[in-house]
Amino acid sequence: MNRCLLCEGPELEEYRLCSGCTRATLNRLHRAPRLYRALEMLLPPASRPPRLDSGGSGAAEAPLPMSVELLDLRGPGGIVGTLEDWHAALAEDRGWGVPVVRGSIETRLQLAASRLAASIEWIAASWPAAGDFAREIRDLEHGVLSMISPPERDRRLGYCATAVDGVLCGSVVRLPPGETVATCSWCRTPWGPDRWMELRAAQDQFEGPQRLEQEMA
Repeated sequence: MNRCLLCEGPELEEYRLCSGCTRATLNRLHRAPRLYRALEMLLPPASRPPRLDSGGSGAAEAPLPMSVELLDLRGPGGIVGTLEDWHAALAEDRGWGVPVVRGSIETRLQLAASRLAASIEWIAASWPAAGDFAREIRDLEHGVLSMISPPERDRRLGYCATAVDGVLCGSVVRLPPGETVATCSWCRTPWGPDRWMELRAAQDQFEGPQRLEQEMA
């Protein structure tokens, strides 16, 4: 009995990947071309491919700084390079010969993704590299999604104004994403929405480095 090479469970009689990881990997392959196109929206306007409906008119826009990671993901060695490398490895192990690479990056990406998807059952059942393949496809998608939808950050509300033994606590109060109540990490005082104005008004009581840090945050 073997375990899934990606999630390490459940026990499998024959397959290298469990049904859940097989389905998830297949869905990621189908989404890869769409994620590639979604990254285009992060490019500065002057760096985006021209649109047929643009008419070639309009004021030129100054280029903006671009993330090196963004350029790498959209370049020949990024998303398309990863999928083409796995497609070439699959073709070699199945005796299909070296795949022909041609067309635009987006066309090549669609081709590599579709051919890998077409072999997902064999990959899940028989390919020794199935675990590494599924893991890299998963990590690649997570990397792209982190750029398209960055994780939310805590919201800083101020310094805790709770008196502890006659002294203001002063610890930073942060509101986690999706929460409505911020809890002081030191004195554990809850600060709900009904007390946020009270907390804000109390910030004038903090002086020196704390006050300066609050104003610059």
